[in-house]
Amino acid sequence: MDSTALIPVQYGLDTFYFLICGALVMWMAAGFSMLEAGLVRAKNTAEILTKNIVLYAVASIMYLLIGYYIMYSSPDGGILPSLGFLIGDENAVEVVAAGGEDAPYYSTRADFFFQVVFAATCMSVVSGAVAERMKLWAFIVFAVVMTGVIYPVQGFWKWGGGFLDAAGFLDFAGSGLVHMAGASAALAGVLLLGPRRGKYGPDGQINAIPGANLPLATLGAFILWMGWFGFNGGSQLKLSTIEDANAVAQVFTNTNMAAAGGLIAALITARLLFGKSDLTMVLNGALAGLVAITAEPLTPSALQSVLIGGVGGVLVVFSILGLDKLKLDDPVGAISVHGVVGMWGLLAVPLTNADATFAAQLLGLVSIFAWVFIASLIVWGIIKAVMGLRVSEEEEYEGIDVVECGLEAYPEFTSKH
Repeated sequence: MDSTALIPVQYGLDTFYFLICGALVMWMAAGFSMLEAGLVRAKNTAEILTKNIVLYAVASIMYLLIGYYIMYSSPDGGILPSLGFLIGDENAVEVVAAGGEDAPYYSTRADFFFQVVFAATCMSVVSGAVAERMKLWAFIVFAVVMTGVIYPVQGFWKWGGGFLDAAGFLDFAGSGLVHMAGASAALAGVLLLGPRRGKYGPDGQINAIPGANLPLATLGAFILWMGWFGFNGGSQLKLSTIEDANAVAQVFTNTNMAAAGGLIAALITARLLFGKSDLTMVLNGALAGLVAITAEPLTPSALQSVLIGGVGGVLVVFSILGLDKLKLDDPVGAISVHGVVGMWGLLAVPLTNADATFAAQLLGLVSIFAWVFIASLIVWGIIKAVMGLRVSEEEEYEGIDVVECGLEAYPEFTSKH
């Protein structure tokens, strides 16, 4: 059979696979929503659900208007991106029909869809860390800037062919570019926002503030676990060749095994430290394993993936405890899961990928963190000066659901305390 006859089939298969993986990543928005809704108090549930669904819509529009252009239409090897609007005309069909060197490949619209759900995922990391005391509209304004500018600039540095890509920095699916970036923005917000009322006592005690719905949080973790197969598997970008199909299967397997390793490691760590099997630590352990393997889910063996995820599971428990001692209040552990473990994921790449160097990985880690943290600190600071970041003490006591949304998620059961 003439090989050119296979081009439409491969093009269609790769496009379809890309779209399905994008849909799985979009479903992670539901996972973040359920996880965060379960880990906050009942009186703040409706507001955090509102934040999560609004940020997805904001990310979609801002990435369409300017984000995608910044990330993928800028000069190779550069630091400063080009500015432009919209995503351009669909031209992949013409490339394929002409038998271009990249054909068969996939629709550029499929690429946009896959990339926009990553931008939304990055912003989703922020929502849980600033939960229960931030003004809804302050968060929405930040989401506009984060998904439209801050995230795409550092995304261009690697995935758009910028200076980190030229330097040899590797990040397969975004341990740094998505997860650590989101955590860096969250950290800047938490520093300016301050802790929830009653979280820390005057003599240094740390008061636990339990979530309202652990079944919901567990559902969220399972949804995220499932969506991560699209997150990492889709980042192979193709499926239609034997090599790519085998690579996708390896990525799926390693993603799953890292999550399992992170979960078991966090379970054991929590048991040793607290004498109890803390479900919240177990859930964050699974997510930590997933974040850890995201930077390189292809080159490790399945057993190596368990170990990489396991290190993430141990790190996340100690990080959550450490941030509390520093009085950095993160209700869902997002900074630890996505930030600290995201750093580990980047630094673990050279352990299994001979093309990676610790110097390049460290350059990427520092560059991404510095840009996102400083830019976010400036934007949060401007928002704080103009409209304020935090609800009043009385509004926080009453619950942000009533204050910001005018309704309650659990009207029959909500406690004001």
